[in-house]
Amino acid sequence: KQFYQEKIEKLKRGDELQAGVIKLVKVYIAMKRKLSVGDKMAGRHGNKGVIAKIVPEEDMPFLPDGTPVEIVLNPLGVPSRMNIGQLLETHLGWAGKVLGLHFSSPVFDGAREEQIKDLLRQADARLREQGLPPMVNVMGKTILYDGLTGEPFDEPVTVGYIYMMKLLHLVDDKIHARAIGPYSLITQQPLGGKAQFGGQRFGEMEVWALEAYGAAYTLQELLTAKSDDVAGRSRIYEGIVNGNYDFEPGVPESFSVLMRELQGLCLDVELLTGKEE
Repeated sequence: KQFYQEKIEKLKRGDELQAGVIKLVKVYIAMKRKLSVGDKMAGRHGNKGVIAKIVPEEDMPFLPDGTPVEIVLNPLGVPSRMNIGQLLETHLGWAGKVLGLHFSSPVFDGAREEQIKDLLRQADARLREQGLPPMVNVMGKTILYDGLTGEPFDEPVTVGYIYMMKLLHLVDDKIHARAIGPYSLITQQPLGGKAQFGGQRFGEMEVWALEAYGAAYTLQELLTAKSDDVAGRSRIYEGIVNGNYDFEPGVPESFSVLMRELQGLCLDVELLTGKEE
């Protein structure tokens, strides 16, 4: 009991102050942030993504009755992740809006395909009864019109109502730049992350992209002088200062680490330079 009492007392007291600090004042400020390009949003089906573009309302695609859509999602995000729930939610949302109903669709006992189709039929019939133009068909699609030209798009588009949530990954908090900063002691590569004042990771897929473009010199620079070629880092700096732009890359430190690993496995591996051949 005494042990837990001490813990509770510690929580009540708050932070343990550093030596020499008499009083610590913390001020928390709440901010309102408008959505901007690069902010992250997500639906209820793991369908997360970043905002690619924000356009004026009059430039958004619009329905046959002139109503502009509020958000456009990339259809390529559906087949690869196989989260079809987002489409069903879109259809149910449309039917619920037209019919004035709220639906509860539990995870393992949600609305069936036929039920959704039936509700879309009812929604279509309701609009016709009210003398309004029919918009979304039984498949949950409608013809959208380009907000810039006013021309209809070639194919019908799925339209409806969904929940979209703003995530905490805001671009204003993520923006980061680095010149010269800390390096990892083992690999000699720049550290990762904004908190460590690290570099931007250039991963496998990014390397493949530059290979596909044939950008050999850019790739060479990224994988040597801008990363873990210790000697090359110094040489390129000296060259820039002296106005000499002939750069010869050295051996990346990560290759040396790999060799040490193999030698640790009792494999006799040595690097032969061009001169030794």
